[in-house]
Amino acid sequence: MHNLAISISSQKVYQCFSFPRLIQILAVDDGGISSRPGPPPEKTVTLASLIAPRLARRGGVDEPFAWDSREYLRKLCIGKEVTFRVEYTVPSIGREFGSVYLGGDKNVAMLVVSEGWAKVREQGQQKGEASPFLDELLRLEEQAKEQGLGRWSKVPGAAEASIRNLPPSAIGDPSNLDAMGLLAANKGRPMQGVVEQVRDGSTVRVYLLPDFQFVQVFVAGIQSPSMGRRAAAETVVETEFTSDEQNGDVSAEPRAALTSAQRLAASSTASAEVSPDPFGPEAKYFTEVRCLNREVRIVLEGVDKFSNLIGSVYYPEGGTAKDLALELVENGLAKYVEWSANMMEDDAKRRLKSAELEAKKARLRMWTNYVPPATNSKAIRDQNFTGKVVEVVSGDCIVVADDSIPYGSPLAERRVNLSSIRCPKMGNPRRDEKPAAYAREARDFLRSRLVGKQVTVQMEYSRKVTMADGAAASAAPGDSRVMDFGSVFLMSPIKGDGDEVAAAAPSTAGNQQPGLNVAELVVGRGFGTVIRHRDFEERSNYYDALLAAESRAISGKKGIHSAKDPPVMHIQDLTMANAKKARDFLPFLNRGRIPAVVEYVLSGHRFKLLIPKETCSIAFSFSGVRCPGREEPYSDEAIALMRRKIMQRDVVVEIETVDRTGTFLGSLWESKTNIAVTLLEAGLAKLQTSFGSDRIPDAHLLELAEQSAKRQKLKIWENYVEGEEVSNGQAAVESKQKELLQVVVTEVLGGGKFYVQTVGDQRVSAIQKQLASLNIQEAPVIGAFNPKKGDLVLAQFSMDNSWNRAMIVNAPRGGVQSPNDKFEVFYIDYGNQEVVPYSQLRPLDPSVAASPGLAQLCSLAFLKVPNLDDEFGTEAAQFLSEQTLGSSLQFTAMIEERDVSGGKVKGQGTGTVLIVTLVADKSDLSINAAMLQEGLARLEKRKRWESKDRKSVLDNLESFQKEAKTGRRGIWQYGDVGSDDEEDLPPLSAAVAKKTGAAKR
Repeated sequence: MHNLAISISSQKVYQCFSFPRLIQILAVDDGGISSRPGPPPEKTVTLASLIAPRLARRGGVDEPFAWDSREYLRKLCIGKEVTFRVEYTVPSIGREFGSVYLGGDKNVAMLVVSEGWAKVREQGQQKGEASPFLDELLRLEEQAKEQGLGRWSKVPGAAEASIRNLPPSAIGDPSNLDAMGLLAANKGRPMQGVVEQVRDGSTVRVYLLPDFQFVQVFVAGIQSPSMGRRAAAETVVETEFTSDEQNGDVSAEPRAALTSAQRLAASSTASAEVSPDPFGPEAKYFTEVRCLNREVRIVLEGVDKFSNLIGSVYYPEGGTAKDLALELVENGLAKYVEWSANMMEDDAKRRLKSAELEAKKARLRMWTNYVPPATNSKAIRDQNFTGKVVEVVSGDCIVVADDSIPYGSPLAERRVNLSSIRCPKMGNPRRDEKPAAYAREARDFLRSRLVGKQVTVQMEYSRKVTMADGAAASAAPGDSRVMDFGSVFLMSPIKGDGDEVAAAAPSTAGNQQPGLNVAELVVGRGFGTVIRHRDFEERSNYYDALLAAESRAISGKKGIHSAKDPPVMHIQDLTMANAKKARDFLPFLNRGRIPAVVEYVLSGHRFKLLIPKETCSIAFSFSGVRCPGREEPYSDEAIALMRRKIMQRDVVVEIETVDRTGTFLGSLWESKTNIAVTLLEAGLAKLQTSFGSDRIPDAHLLELAEQSAKRQKLKIWENYVEGEEVSNGQAAVESKQKELLQVVVTEVLGGGKFYVQTVGDQRVSAIQKQLASLNIQEAPVIGAFNPKKGDLVLAQFSMDNSWNRAMIVNAPRGGVQSPNDKFEVFYIDYGNQEVVPYSQLRPLDPSVAASPGLAQLCSLAFLKVPNLDDEFGTEAAQFLSEQTLGSSLQFTAMIEERDVSGGKVKGQGTGTVLIVTLVADKSDLSINAAMLQEGLARLEKRKRWESKDRKSVLDNLESFQKEAKTGRRGIWQYGDVGSDDEEDLPPLSAAVAKKTGAAKR
C-alpha cells in the first residue's frame, strides 16, 4: 500500500511520504497562517478508499510498481496548489480521510486510479467510511485494468522489472555505505537525488539516483539552528490494512519494520528532549518547502572525520538551480561555517561570507539580536568624483586632483587609499626605512599607468589607522590618522591590462564597474594582497573581484607570490647626503640630456629627481628661474602647476652645475616642452638673469615667456609697471634700499655660514623670561616621555648647564631604554648642535614651543668660502669666529638674497638662508671683504650680465681678493691655481689635511 503525505503552504503541496496500503496527504491549514509566527501548521489527510503498492521495509523488497506509484503521486502533487476536504475520521488509528483537488476541480484520487497506480477499497467497517466518489473510482479502476495501465500492466515481466534492486543503505543498513569511496567517485560531479527527509535547515536525507543509495548530507559551508531532540518514545505500533478488508474494516497489528528513510522520518531515538534553537523550525520549513520530495542536485565536497558526507545542494526554481546554502544564509536562517566551507571553491565561499555579512547588517531572523563588534571603519556615502591622477604615493595610495574643485585650491588634491588591498611599504628614508620587496615595482607599475590620466573615484569608507601598520610612510610610528578609502577606475586603460582583471565586472552589490578597477589590476599583477576584513568592517564594493584577482595572481605565482628572489635596486639618495657628495656625482650627470623621473615637487622650481641610469636621486632646480618661496603669494599655485605637469612623469634633464647646498642646476623637458617656459608663461616665476643666460638652453624662449606674462600682468606680475619690477604689491625685488638688520652672531659653521639673533627682538627677552620661570623637574620616568625626531624639547647645554629650547635631530632607535641614551639636539634659538643624554631632556610646555626659533641661518654674500673638509676651511671658520663671536659685538646685516631651497628647519644648516653682507658697528670694512683680504674666500664667478649695483659691489670686493693673491695669502699661497670656469675650490690635499671642527657658542 502506498501512502501520500503532502504539506501545503497556502495550500501548496510540498511533501510526500510512503506508508503501507493507504494514500495520505500532509497538508497545511491555510486559515490564519499569515498571523501566526513560525512555520504554518500541518494537517494529515488520507486519500479515501485507495490502496497502493508498498515500498520496501528493512531487509525487504518493493511490491511491484510501488516506486512508480509513489513517483507518479510525487510529480503530480509536489509544489502544486490544492484544496482538500475531510470526508470521515477513524479515531482508532487517528487518521482523517478525505479528497484532494488540483486546480480546484481535478480529483487526485481519480487521477491516480485512472492511471492504474492504486486500487479502490470498498466500504469500510463503519457506515460512511468510504469516498463519496466510490462508484466513479470503481469505474475508473475497471477502465485502467482493461487498458493495462500502471500496476495493471499486461506486459510480461513488467511487474518484476518495476521492483528496485536496493543497496543496504536504502533498506535500513547504512553501516555498509562507503562514504570515502562515494566521494572519490563523484567529487565535484552533480548527482541527481530526491530528498526524503529534512532533519534541520542544513541537513537532508536523500535517495541518490539511479542507485537509490540513501545518505545523509550536511550542506557545505553553513549550519542552521538545531531542531533539538525529542524524548525517547515507546515502540511505535502502526495499523495497516489487509487486502481483504472491506468497507473500512480495520484491525490493529504490528507492521513490518520501516526502512531507514521511513524510520528517520517517523521519529528520533534521542534519550532526552532538547528544545529547538530559535529559528530552527523556520529554517527546517524553509528547506522543506524548497527541497523535500523534490529532485535536487547534490555536489559532494568532502567527508568529515565521522564519515558524514558534506555537499552542496541545488534545487530547481523557475527554470534555474538555486544554491540552498546561499539561500538559507541570505535569509538569516544559517550561519557561515569555516571548516566545511574550506572544502568548497573560493568563489562559493566568498558568496556565502558576503551573504552572511548582509544578513547580519539587516539583522534577519537568527541575527535579530546580533551586536556587531566594534570597528574603526565608517562608510562614506555619495562622495564619488572624477579627476586626474597627480601622484602615486605607493601601490595602494594615489593623489587625485578633483575636477569639481578650482585649480590651485589646497582642497583640489585628494589622497585616496585603494579599498581592501595592502601593498608593500615604501619605507621612509628619514627613519632609515628601506622599501619592502616589490614596493618600488608596485608604485612604478601604477605610476606608468595612472599619472596624468583621468579616473573615476568611488569613495567607500574611512578608517582610523595607526602608522605602525605602515599606512603612511611620512608619519612617525605610533601616530594615527583617519584615512579615506575608495575604488578607482581608469577610463582609458593601457592595452593588455584588461587581461589581468575581469574588466567592467559587476560588484558584490550588483553595480557595474565604470572602468578598469585599479585595485584589481594591482592585485592581479601580484603587487598587493587583499585584506581579510572582520565582520562589519567596511570594505570595497568590489571585494569579490579583488579576491578573484588575488587567486589568479597566486596560481600564476606573480609578484609577491613568486618563489623567485625579489628584484633589488640600490638608489643613492643625494638629497640626504652632503654637498661634497653631490659634487662628486656631477661629472656623471653633466653629460648632455639624460632621462629622469620627477619623484617629488619641493617648490615651484625645485624638485627631487630619480636618475635611473645612474641609480641616484638628486635635488634639482631650474637654472635662472625662481618661483615665490614658501608662504609667499602664488607659491602654492606654482607647486600645484608643477604637480599637475610633471609630478612622477618621465622627463629629460640637462644638468649644468651644482650649487653650494648640493642642488643640481639645469633645464628640464617633459614631452619636448621646457617646463620653465610653462612656469614663466603662467606668471608664476621670474628670470634671474644674473645666472648667465648664455648657459641656459632655450634662454630666448624663457625671456619671451616672461615678457608675455608681464604684458598680461599675470599672477606675480599683476602690479607690474614698465621699468619697475614689483611682486604682488610687496617690497621691490631689486631696490636700492635693501633690508638691513641689526644682529649678533651666535654660532659659526663652515663654508661661510653662521647663525644670528636680531638685536631688539622682543621675542628674545620674552622667551628668556618664560624659560627662567619654568620649574625644571627631575628626570622623567622612562616611557612617560619619549621624544621623537623633530620634537621640540628643553635641553641642558653642556657648557653652562643652562636650559634652552631644542629640536631633536636624531633619537635612539626603538625608544628610550636608559637615562644615558644619546640624543642629538639643535638649539633653535642659538644655532648650535650637540649630543646630550636623555637625563638632560625635559618636555617643553606648548606655550613656550609656539614661538619660532630665534636663530637665523646666514651666509656671506658674493663669496665661496672653503667648507670644513676643504683646505683652509678650518682657518676660514676660525677667522670668522674671531671676527664675529662675542657678547659685545653687533653687526649690520644687509640682505642681498634669500635662499629658501633648504625647506623647513630640521637641524643645523637647514631652513631658509639669508645671504648677507655683514658689517661690524663702527667699521668701514665688511666681514665679506675681510675674508677675501685674508685669502680665506674667493669671489663667486662673475656673470655675463650684472646690475649696476652688483657690479659696483663685486668690483670693490675684487680689489681685496687681488690683494690676497698678490700677498699669496691663504688659498692663494700657491698662486691662482683655479680658473674662471671652475666651480669648486682646490681639493683638500692629504699632506695638509687638518682635523675639522666648528667653533661652539
